[in-house]
Amino acid sequence: MERATDGFASENKLGQGGYGPGEEVAVKKLSYSSTQGYAEFENEVLLTAKLQHVNLVRLLGFCIDEEEHMLVYEFMPNNSLDKYLFDSVKRLQLNWRKRVEIIEGVTQGLLYLQKYSRLTVIHRDLKPSNILLDSGMNPRISDFGLARIFVRGAEEANTERVFATIGYAPPEYLNEGVYSAKSDVFSFGVLLLQIISGKIIASVYGEQKKLNLLDYAYEMWKDGRGMEVMDSSLDDSRSSCKLMTCLQISLLCVQGNPEDRPSMADVAFMLRNYTAALGIPLRPVFPRKDDVTMKRMPTNDLQACPEDETIWTELEAR
Repeated sequence: MERATDGFASENKLGQGGYGPGEEVAVKKLSYSSTQGYAEFENEVLLTAKLQHVNLVRLLGFCIDEEEHMLVYEFMPNNSLDKYLFDSVKRLQLNWRKRVEIIEGVTQGLLYLQKYSRLTVIHRDLKPSNILLDSGMNPRISDFGLARIFVRGAEEANTERVFATIGYAPPEYLNEGVYSAKSDVFSFGVLLLQIISGKIIASVYGEQKKLNLLDYAYEMWKDGRGMEVMDSSLDDSRSSCKLMTCLQISLLCVQGNPEDRPSMADVAFMLRNYTAALGIPLRPVFPRKDDVTMKRMPTNDLQACPEDETIWTELEAR
């Protein structure tokens, strides 16, 4: 547009008025060198245009002009959740009440995608860097480039091309290419654990520094030391019971067998009823990058947050 109007020169102006609201927007531009970004671009336009929920980022428009492909979203002034959770100073802005609001918002957004929207949508890339925060620090799920629509009644699907972020993708997706609503439940479980702990997924924990985050959380919960997992910046004097409930829910969500994971409707119920009886989680499964032959995603296709390792792989037919 700038080129066509000679830098928005006044002599090329056709008129002016009150049409534009002066709203700040965020523009997402497809890289010229992207190898698979166009499919994501098209997928994101088709999906987000049909989805309307207070906890989803709203698509305002898009532009396709020869090689230029741009998405226009409402602007989220507080960036993404990872910028707060994993920063020793900014995390102080996330007190327990605010974290509960973020957990509840993400839960409702996923519940809408899976149950209450006109479409049944599997996000497939839920992680802190894809949770944006508006001016009130309310969460908005973003980045639907990898999302898929399910036919009503369908329980799962599979693909030979796996795109995933290590630590957030469930084992059945990485190893078999199988995804379902329970795939997003697994990712939500990891996200929930990170919200209450403030810990990154790409690190090791425990006295010997040999445990991944999921195993560490499970061991601490099993030994009755779950509060040691929690973010030390949280005031646990009044919220310890709720924190322990969230820890147990997160462990239920990251079970290795998808059938052992709760639905998002179950998760919403458990989060609102802290005194409800919860299932006993088994040891979770933490998918490792050496569990399947993988290739790294070109960095100009997907921009990952510093702790993310985004990979893709083509699975052999079985």
